[in-house]
Amino acid sequence: MAGGNNLAYQFKMASVAVKVIVINALVFVGFGLVALFSGMEKFRLELPFVLPYDFSEYLTQPWSILTYSFFHSGIWHILVNMYMLFWFGRFVLNLFSPKRFLTIYLLGGIAGGIFFLLSYNLFPLSAVALPVVGASGAVMAIMVFMATYAPSTEVRIFTFNLRLWHIVAFFVVLDLLRLGTAQHQNTGGLLVHLGGAIFGYVYARQLLKGKDIGVWFENIMDGVANLFKTRKQRPFKKVHRTKATQSKTKRSNPTEGKDDHQKKIDAILDKIGKSGYESLTKAEKDYLFKAGKDN
Repeated sequence: MAGGNNLAYQFKMASVAVKVIVINALVFVGFGLVALFSGMEKFRLELPFVLPYDFSEYLTQPWSILTYSFFHSGIWHILVNMYMLFWFGRFVLNLFSPKRFLTIYLLGGIAGGIFFLLSYNLFPLSAVALPVVGASGAVMAIMVFMATYAPSTEVRIFTFNLRLWHIVAFFVVLDLLRLGTAQHQNTGGLLVHLGGAIFGYVYARQLLKGKDIGVWFENIMDGVANLFKTRKQRPFKKVHRTKATQSKTKRSNPTEGKDDHQKKIDAILDKIGKSGYESLTKAEKDYLFKAGKDN
């Protein structure tokens, strides 16, 4: 009992990236055990949750646009995806809130699924038409988002120092080359990768311009989370405010303060663009992290 409580506490205190990895692992192991003890084939158990290539079939299980990215075809499939998610997830969580990380991850998976469905149904891409599973699209969204937002960030791979965008560009180009191979056996997976990559790029570019295209999804997540909260846990919302309160709010949040805050953020982002994330001081990293959480 104590061991179970300790695991629950560790899960609660873990980063959102680790929580997503644990959920993926539990789904993989759980369905594997059910298949083992029931005698059924694992892929048949997963059929209601995978993303079919045929749009008419997809309409019978619309939830699969989200659930497919939590299922994996084999041990190496899940290990590679979760390792890349953990590695790149740390960069995102150094700059942004857990909520934004989850938004990029979930919307990236959905975008990859939509790109896959549209591509297969609008163009004759492959003679091998199979449903897809895996978090690759969501992970690719995380990778491309970070490489677009802070491309000059340097990381050490063995004895080499590489910039983040070099690493991500390698994977994107590799996917494009493999997609060009006639009747590639993983055409569906590659299309999901590209869909996630496109979303990650667009999200980061818009965010650099000051526009958060994922805020609507964060609001949905907040709404869903509030359904499971008690009344005491829900944030108090004021319906109206008096003139005195409005005047006080204006005095405590002057326009000049907001401008100074944005100028400081812009200066830090410029420094990242020129010299990489590692060139920031601890104070600058802390300031940017706090600003990301506030957003």
